Amino acid sequence: MKKRGWEIVTTLALVLVLALGGVATAKAPVLRMATTTSTDNTGLLDYLAPFFQKDTGIELQWVAVGTGKALQYGKNGDVDVLLVHDPEAEAAFMKSGYGKSRREVMYNDFILVGPANDPAKVRGKTITEALGAIAAKKAPFASRGDKSGTHMAELRLWKDAGVATPDKESWYMSVGQGMIETLNVAGERNGYTLTDRGTYIKYESNFKGNPPLVIVVEGDKKLFNQYSVIVVDPSRAQGLQTDLAERFSAWMASPRGQKRIADFRLMGKQLFFPNAKPQ
Repeated sequence: MKKRGWEIVTTLALVLVLALGGVATAKAPVLRMATTTSTDNTGLLDYLAPFFQKDTGIELQWVAVGTGKALQYGKNGDVDVLLVHDPEAEAAFMKSGYGKSRREVMYNDFILVGPANDPAKVRGKTITEALGAIAAKKAPFASRGDKSGTHMAELRLWKDAGVATPDKESWYMSVGQGMIETLNVAGERNGYTLTDRGTYIKYESNFKGNPPLVIVVEGDKKLFNQYSVIVVDPSRAQGLQTDLAERFSAWMASPRGQKRIADFRLMGKQLFFPNAKPQ
């Protein structure tokens, strides 16, 4: 069973008394995490969670949303830990005192995908040149539109391209949903979108390696995509499991956790690359 989503409730105790023996069964401590959709859609967390529980005895539960919403959960004290990918927003979160610690643990990259016939003729261009060409051509473009890490990266890239942030343009579609849904919309409209590579590989696997959208721009240094673990500051709310959150952060950065991240693959392709620094 996937451990994502929960009702925020307070449980004082859970004890099962057996009729004859009066024996109580112990329940594993639960760590509550808010994370970006890419770590969930790809299956990374379903893969990592059992290893984490085996090594630590801690059960990981998570809700997958855009990074902006995940950070808001952290601000509200609704979760113990975050796994997100918007360094600028994370820096502001830490500066405002919402986070106890932030640790970079892995990365992949963003890519621009579009129809194989590439109507805007962007293949091989830099990402800023490509977005400029899409805007000039008024080629269909699907945006997450949800303040996720991918959406915020997209907005910065439009700015770098010298294009006013698209809003009500007929060619620009603000989907307001997760990455897989946005990829599907772009595919249906014969359009382009910005995605993280890991989710694209999952999308590709859904179409048995022959998806409607193909990679047209990749490898630009502006497309680097860093993921970090943030332990929520315990002053945000009563009852935060800060010790469990710190153990998760340490495990993700440990040689064992880093190897698990590196070993995760779909279609023989590596989705995330470990880059935790020794502390």
